[in-house]
Amino acid sequence: MNADFVLLGGRVATMDGAGTECTALAALNGRIVALGDDHAMREHVGPGTTVLHAEGRRVLPGIVDSHAHPDAYAIRLRTWTLVSPDRVHSRDELLATISRRCAELPRGRWAAFYRLNERQSGGYPTLDELDAASAGRPLFILRTDGHLGLANRVAFAACGITAETQDPPFGRFDRLPDGTFTGLVRETAAHIFLNAIHGQDSEAEIAEGMELVQDQCLAAGITSVANSLCPTKAICAYQAMRRDGRWRMRMGIIASGRDEPLVPHLIGAGIRSGFGDEWLRLIGVEWCPDCSTSGRTAAYWEPYVGTPVQGEPAPNTGMLLYEKEDLTQRAAAAHAAGLQVMIEGVGDRGIDFALDVMEAALAAYPMEDHRMRVEHCCYVTPPILERLRRGGFVDSSATGFMDELGEAYAANRGKAAMRWMWPHRSLIDAGVPAPGHSDFAVCRVSPWTAIAAMVNRRTTTGTDLDIREAITPREAARAYTWLAAWAQREEEEKGSLEAGKLADLIVLDRDVLDGDPAAIAGTQVSATVVGGVVRHQA
Repeated sequence: MNADFVLLGGRVATMDGAGTECTALAALNGRIVALGDDHAMREHVGPGTTVLHAEGRRVLPGIVDSHAHPDAYAIRLRTWTLVSPDRVHSRDELLATISRRCAELPRGRWAAFYRLNERQSGGYPTLDELDAASAGRPLFILRTDGHLGLANRVAFAACGITAETQDPPFGRFDRLPDGTFTGLVRETAAHIFLNAIHGQDSEAEIAEGMELVQDQCLAAGITSVANSLCPTKAICAYQAMRRDGRWRMRMGIIASGRDEPLVPHLIGAGIRSGFGDEWLRLIGVEWCPDCSTSGRTAAYWEPYVGTPVQGEPAPNTGMLLYEKEDLTQRAAAAHAAGLQVMIEGVGDRGIDFALDVMEAALAAYPMEDHRMRVEHCCYVTPPILERLRRGGFVDSSATGFMDELGEAYAANRGKAAMRWMWPHRSLIDAGVPAPGHSDFAVCRVSPWTAIAAMVNRRTTTGTDLDIREAITPREAARAYTWLAAWAQREEEEKGSLEAGKLADLIVLDRDVLDGDPAAIAGTQVSATVVGGVVRHQA
């Protein structure tokens, strides 16, 4: 039998339950039909077969990023300006970037910037500095966590916000002691500005931006991504892309509980998790009651430490964005309707809140294999670890935060708290499933710095994340392959390289499993294959 695709000469880690390795595999019609040595797989090579020579490199299943925001990233790549620390090193550089961009825009057009990390870029600008740099245009800067932002006076006015405006429910306009705005806005207050900017986004613009997102994902080795808090507009854009054959990677939809009435409509239509196909599929539904540790808004039982931001509450234990009874009713209705439930929890108080809601939903509608997920699930103290284990919950771990935001976590929660931040050694030993995810565009697309941090428990800038929670490279790779697929109920199709499964794989420039752990962060992807088609080659 001639195959469509054959890989030869690899060091293939199949990531199956037995830890099988081989050197070659063959695929037909997008799925693996055989694995073995080069000699055996050459029997499947015919005139029309694509042959990829791995040349002794490490081969893994394609990365499954089980929680990210590609819809928002698609728009930001097209029309927003990136101000992450690799682009902007100081407050002066930030203000100069704002000035340049605003000079390019027509008067009245919003100037939008994203991924500001004030800890690495000279601190937050003042409201006067923002006004001076923006030259009369409405301006909004989204902090890297996606939970806080900075706005200038023109932006406040454009949104109808005056000095007399009260804080919105579950949000805050930070103010000086005299009541004047600092420019910093938190949680639902930031949503006011985001809604004003994104209100003009079109389905076509999302689809166009997704071409750029797919390019970045494929170059990083990601063959499947799940769109967290996915709104209706993005779902429509994704269906048009599926109709037009524009998907080069696989997309999972985690429907947004923010986008009223999306979840009730799914329930009313009888649409359940798993609806769709191998390219575009509904994974579940999600609500986001918890916030940001690096931005000092995530909910903890103990107050934040370190330097407070001007205008933040004191003492500061963070905030939650839903009433428990309300969210319990929403989650229970979705769970009863056959939708996989995911609730964000970051701090220990936020995780306890998420678990309270999910435990109540399960008490009302028991299900053994529910795979309910606590999204991000960062500060997992021993009592929380036991709750996760006892209830069979998934710790959907924001490992992307470890490298990029680890310094801020240590500064805001204290060095001792790192013992239970993303504690993958303890999670694995307790039998709690903990897939990793990037949360891009909060963090970078590439998974390799996160995987390195899981193994080395140190950021690339040197912050100590507590070596006691280090795991092996194979365990970290499993969190981004088989375990991530399992957390989406897709383990029968992806996450490992086995006969009958999708032919999604990556060829790496180094051995991330048996090589130097210190080199993992710099991993480059030599080739990415999706459904037996080479979609990226360096």
